[in-house]
This record gives sequence, structure tokens and C-alpha cells, in this order.
Amino acid sequence: MTFKKQLMVCSAAVALTGAALPAQAAPWTRGFVVSAYEYAFRYGGRPDFSRGAEIEPGVDCPHGSTVHLASPEQTRIAISRQKWRSQQEIDWVVAPPGVEKVSTPGLTRRHIWARAMSYRGYKRGIETYVNPWATDDPGQPQVVSRIGDGFNLDGKVNPNDFISPDGERGIDNALYRAWGCDAPWRGGGNATLDLRANDKMIEGLFTMVIRISGNQDPNNDSNAVLEIGYSPDNVIKDARGGVAADYSYRLLTSAQYTKLKAKIKNGVVETEQAEHLHTPRIAWFYDQTGDTNFRKAKIRLNMARDGLTATGLMGGYRDWRDLYAENTFAQDGGQQGTREHEDAVSLYYALRRNADGLFNEKTKRYDGISSVYRLRMSAAYVVEPNEPMEIPKLMQEEERKAAFEGIKQAVIKGVATRIPQPVPPGTTEGSFPALESEMDGLPGREYFLQTLDRPHYEGEDESGLPPWLRKNKKEPVSPPKQQVLNEKPIVAAQNQ
Repeated sequence: MTFKKQLMVCSAAVALTGAALPAQAAPWTRGFVVSAYEYAFRYGGRPDFSRGAEIEPGVDCPHGSTVHLASPEQTRIAISRQKWRSQQEIDWVVAPPGVEKVSTPGLTRRHIWARAMSYRGYKRGIETYVNPWATDDPGQPQVVSRIGDGFNLDGKVNPNDFISPDGERGIDNALYRAWGCDAPWRGGGNATLDLRANDKMIEGLFTMVIRISGNQDPNNDSNAVLEIGYSPDNVIKDARGGVAADYSYRLLTSAQYTKLKAKIKNGVVETEQAEHLHTPRIAWFYDQTGDTNFRKAKIRLNMARDGLTATGLMGGYRDWRDLYAENTFAQDGGQQGTREHEDAVSLYYALRRNADGLFNEKTKRYDGISSVYRLRMSAAYVVEPNEPMEIPKLMQEEERKAAFEGIKQAVIKGVATRIPQPVPPGTTEGSFPALESEMDGLPGREYFLQTLDRPHYEGEDESGLPPWLRKNKKEPVSPPKQQVLNEKPIVAAQNQ
């Protein structure tokens, strides 16, 4: 009887204070491994469209997508713009005489095209992709749609801003406007370079993980934390080749890592806008890998109620010169043109034209372009390493990575000074020495060797081979100093 009275008193007290007592908050954590990582380009085409190998223009690219440098016709247009080329040179590059006599005619033809299009400057000897400013803008089809994914990064609603699919105005995603019609980045989830980068990521090139934690509720938490960064552990695949769920991944906090405050409402995670957001880059070769370093960036994720999957966007301002280098010099500019149906010179001008952030007081130009990446994720256990560790290095690839960084710095210097920069040692830029090895048996071999420009370096032997490419070396040879082109700054380069 006494117990019953006490229970009635407690019940009355609860009623007076307003129904049930609140449940105590408990710490929670959800982890994810990224399974798809790509530029957030929208695609407005019909899935049933078929016109040869062309992707339907769609509402965002009514002028079509790029077809640069992938055919004799496009090659002729590109190299005919240089007034210093003879008609014979143009004709022989477009259709090399006797090319069918070599063992790999298609490859030889492509390397000849790549070599010629690597030298399209205002005079001979200027490598095009290291110095894209030194030639005319070939023109890049740009996105004209008003719909785009992303964030309002600058807090303004400008006339050229996009509108998000759910109606938010002021969306900043100038990279989409600049590159959204570029053929290898264009498609409904099946763009060539998207597929390549995601395949390489899943095969072990790099791994990115996200960890979200809080003390309220995983689907509604006003004081959550989001961590994003690099993991040294390879992505685990399931039996169908997809990304398996619920495996453990270590999260490194030494580099390519950011910790952000966040709020969660109905499973939607919104982070604060951070001055710097460090994450792994999109990459399909080791030399491209590194830090994105988004500026004024934020992340939005949609978590499934069961916590097994998530999708989302990550955006901010990226240095457009970094983006140019990452895309162009993953292989080399010539290969990107002949294999991927794009012209890096066009992409350079499109980036520069659409740059909209990180204003440089010295140059009075923008160094940044608003960029948005799309993410898909699977559930994972994201844990701390047993011991602090740095991002592992592939020592056999470090020389190539150093060459990539060197060529990027050459681009930045050339853009700033208008002084043509030589090709740094250690790259395959200018299709060198690939072309030389592919012309055995070609009747016009000597003509092309004498006529077409190529990179030159100190320390070349009598055959023109630089030290680091010589075979049967007994000791490693350090890359030589670059040749310096004796040029003064160009004050009025074309279409600056």
C-alpha cells in the first residue's frame, strides 16, 4: 500500500511538470568510407539518346560537349592556328605518310598529334600545356543551365549563380559552369574520368573516411562533430565488386584531415563554413594525389535512417591552377587531348574566365574557383590508429610525383610572369620520349624528328636522351637543371 501511494505521488509529479521525463543524452558515433567521389556536375540528357559515340547535349550543354583533339579534323583545326607552321607540316601531322607500315599505327599517329599539339605557342619552342596562356583560347563549351548542386559560399545571390534542385538560390559552383560540358567529366554517373578515378580509389590508390559524432541523437543533434580525411587502409569490396559495409578504417589526423562543427536535422548533416578544408584529391594516378585544400568550405550529408549509407556534397573555393595541373599532368597534356577528347588549353581559359573567389590583391584577379564534389558512402567503423602515423609514400613513384609538383609550379610561374617556362625534368610532357620509340619504320621519321619541337634538358647525350632516361645506369642520376628560355614577359599575350 505504501509503495502504491509513492507511485501515485511520482505520477502526479510527472503530470505537473509535463508528461514523461526526457531520456538522457548518450554519446554516439557513425562512420563512413567513401565509395564514389566526383565533381558535382549535373546532367540533363536522356538515357535513351544515341548519336554515334556522342553524349546528348542535354539542357545544361545545348552547344554539345567537347570533341577536341580526338580526330584528324580537330587536329588540323588546332595546329593550323600557328602561322609559323608550313602547309606540309600540317598535312603530314594530320595524316602521317606511311604510318600504316609501323607496328602500331594508331599509337604512332596519336603520339605525333600529341607532340604537335604540345607546341602551339605564339612561336616555336614554347610548350603549350606548361604555358597555356601563350596560345589562343580554342573555346570551351560552357554550361548554360541555371540548375546546379552546391552551396551559397559567399552569402550573396548573384545573377550568374545557380539554383539548387530544391530551389535554393545563390549556389556557387563555377567549376561546373567551366567544365560541365567537358566530355570525359560529363555523364549521368558514368563519365570516363569519374569512373577511372573511383575505380582507382576502390582499388587502393587512396581511401577517404568520414566520422560523425555527438551526444544527442544521430538524426537530430545540434552540437555534432564531423571529421573527414585520409585512411591508410584499402577499401574493402564485397562479392559484387561494390564497397562492403561495416569494416574498420583508420583515420589519420596528420594531413588531409579536417574536424568541423556540425548540426544534424532529420538525418541531414550541415557543417560550419571552414576557412580551410583538407581532404584527399580526386586522382587516378599517384602523382595527382594530395590535399584539396578547399577554402571557405562546408559539407552537407544525408544519412540513411539505418546509418548504412550516406550521400552528400563538399564544396568551397579551390585554386584553379591546382585543378588545371591535376587534370592536365596526371598523364600529360597531349594524352589528355588525344585519349580523353579534351583540350587543356580550353580548360585553362574556362577556369580563368570563371574564377570567382580568393581575390589576389597583387594581380587583381581571382585565384580560386567555387567547386563542389559529390560523395557516396558506405557504413564503416572509423577508428584511431594505434600509433600516430603519416600518409604512406610509394617510394617508386615519388620521383614522378616530384615532377608533377614541379610542372605545376612552372605553370603558376608562367601564368604570373608571362615568361615561357621550360618543361621540368622527369615528366612525359610533349610525348617525349614516347614518340621517338613509336616511329620505328615510319618513312617520315627523320622529318618529324627535325620538324616537331620537343622538350630539351641539360646533360642530353648525342641522341638527345636526358640522363634520367638512359638505360643501364650504374648509379642514380639526379635530374638536371632545367633549360631557361631567354624570354621577356609578354605584355599582350593573346586573349589574356
